[in-house]
Amino acid sequence: MDLDFFFYPSSVAIFGSFRKGAIAYEILRNIAEGGFEGKITPINPKGGEVEVSGKRFEIKKRLDEKTDVAIIAIPAKLVPGLIEEIGDKIRGAVVISAGFSEIGNMELERELVEKAREKGVRIIGPNCAGIFGVHGKFFGSFEVRVKKGGLALISQSGAFGGAALAMGNEEGIGFSAFVSYGNATDLTESDFLRYFADDRNTKAIALYIEGVKDGRKFIDALKYATPKKPVIILKAGKSRSGSRAAQSHTGSLAGSYEIYKAAFNQFGAIEVEEMEELFDAAKVFEMYDKAGRRIAIITNSGGPGVLATDKAESLGLEIAKLSEKTIKALREFLPPQCSVKNPIDLIADADYERYKRTIEIVGKDENVDALLVICVPPIFIPSEEIAKAIIDAKCDKPIIVNFMAGKLVRDGVKLLAEKGIKNFQTPERAAKAFYWLSLREKV
Repeated sequence: MDLDFFFYPSSVAIFGSFRKGAIAYEILRNIAEGGFEGKITPINPKGGEVEVSGKRFEIKKRLDEKTDVAIIAIPAKLVPGLIEEIGDKIRGAVVISAGFSEIGNMELERELVEKAREKGVRIIGPNCAGIFGVHGKFFGSFEVRVKKGGLALISQSGAFGGAALAMGNEEGIGFSAFVSYGNATDLTESDFLRYFADDRNTKAIALYIEGVKDGRKFIDALKYATPKKPVIILKAGKSRSGSRAAQSHTGSLAGSYEIYKAAFNQFGAIEVEEMEELFDAAKVFEMYDKAGRRIAIITNSGGPGVLATDKAESLGLEIAKLSEKTIKALREFLPPQCSVKNPIDLIADADYERYKRTIEIVGKDENVDALLVICVPPIFIPSEEIAKAIIDAKCDKPIIVNFMAGKLVRDGVKLLAEKGIKNFQTPERAAKAFYWLSLREKV
């Protein structure tokens, strides 16, 4: 499905009020400040001018030229008529306006769909927060802008999407796109799954859903997308009460969670339990496509190594049995106090050379698929020294890093991030990142 005109548009028209603080004004500001290089046309029947971030725009009274996308933030009752009026000039419309099926106004939503289909216009929304095409410098939403990267975020809830974008910025996630699809009156999560599976700038797809309207279409989309990209799903409305809340929120059919869970498992989607896990999964798939189940743990502190081991084994990962050759090579240079069993404990005074050589030796072991490197630096060894050891080490296997904690490791974490290496804040979160990578081995 070709939806490039939404996420890589060459022109956009925005309908609504352009007084400061109004939704249409904020979307115009986001598009202008985000560096959009196409044509931007604000539209309101009253006309006039609006200044945004030092740029002046003429507010046109009506749309009088062909435009890729219309973003509509006007009273709901006026939306179907507007689509009828401008439908011959646009390819797609993002309907921000609320007041449709989510409040029981089914007839108005049906009218919107009918008008759009008559004109051949694709609709995102209504009752949504808009869209981003980050690589196209298109920020067609009132949510916080994000940095360019590989994660496409599809959210049924606009508020969740906005919070997720803000958290993603804090976590250092790079996004390819964002779409809040609201009531899904036309385009649905299934359409976006298919589109982002083929999008050249998307490495992984994250999906927040409360329920879907067409289960067969959703399953077909999962079957299509999961062999191509990791699909990370956060499903809300699992409990009976949550299911009722989801249905009242978006008007979707939340359905039995067990049915969803079976579909996720069957087609290789990666289900996470909470927002923190969604971003951890996104981070690991930004670095690696997949990994085997046999991991080696390298640490300078026994406790975190044990925590990582417990978590890994509880998830069905295997603590790799190191070869005699590897054990011999480690014993030749490590102090006698160090443990060369897996987990490998380099003890508290482990420095650049100890970490670097250990990573390189263990990375060559045929029994090891991936490495989890933990660092809890003492005050006399800067965390950036250990970060540099990880960066410099010659190892062609996936490495997941857990630096703890806070100010003590801030400089090291920053140095790793500059080289595209993400930090996982606890040993358990790092181990779970390997679990998600291992799931892709089956796809």
